[in-house]
Amino acid sequence: MTAAVFFGCAFIAFGPAFSLFIFTIAKDPLRVIILIAGAFFWLVSLLLSSLVWFIATKATNAQDLTLQKNLLIFGSIFSVILQEVFRFAYYRLLRKANEGLAAISEEDGPPLSVREMAYVAGLGFGIMSGAFSMINTLSDSLGPGTVGMFGDSQYYFITSALMTLALTMLHTFWGVVFFEGCERKRWWVIAVVLCVHLMVFSLSLLNPFYVGSILPVYAIMLLMAVWAFFSSGGSLHNITLLWTCRKGNAETSS
Repeated sequence: MTAAVFFGCAFIAFGPAFSLFIFTIAKDPLRVIILIAGAFFWLVSLLLSSLVWFIATKATNAQDLTLQKNLLIFGSIFSVILQEVFRFAYYRLLRKANEGLAAISEEDGPPLSVREMAYVAGLGFGIMSGAFSMINTLSDSLGPGTVGMFGDSQYYFITSALMTLALTMLHTFWGVVFFEGCERKRWWVIAVVLCVHLMVFSLSLLNPFYVGSILPVYAIMLLMAVWAFFSSGGSLHNITLLWTCRKGNAETSS
């Protein structure tokens, strides 16, 4: 049973991101480099925010549980802000390195556009964020022990996997929207991304009231997916053409 929980939660949490990597990134070495660098930037932001939180906890009274809880919330908020700061820093780095990236890209293929880099960088942020969010939970799912024996929710593992999936996808969508805002110098877009990120973090504090956190987070994810679609150049006309093409292919095959 523990193995089934482990693999089920792992596939839920990382299946979509792994599929995106295989079908859209793995074949292009340049995209792989950008994804790994994006994951590294997220990791550095986590390291710095963890360092700040660690120093704050050591400088205060460890016996004051209320203070320690507030410090944990402060550290998490600081981490969210730092992640967006590093997202902006990564955007600036990619823009400055654009000519060099174009030079090392395949000779027969065009260089990556800013929108492509935004998608790949966002997925890198999301994969690393999901890995750190879920790895310990997956380890615990292998046992020993059973969730819910002492009155806790039996849906802890599945809801953790669903939340990890949402955060991974949200980072991808945030990356697309964030880079587009930077390109067009629409600073309010960056502010909205930061506020939405903080909102998702705040909703996670509602756990173990999972209905109050999962449903709003997925609603936000769908809205961000629509925004990212239009930010990346999508339109209702594209959707109509896709539907018409598929309908025509289905009629031809039948």
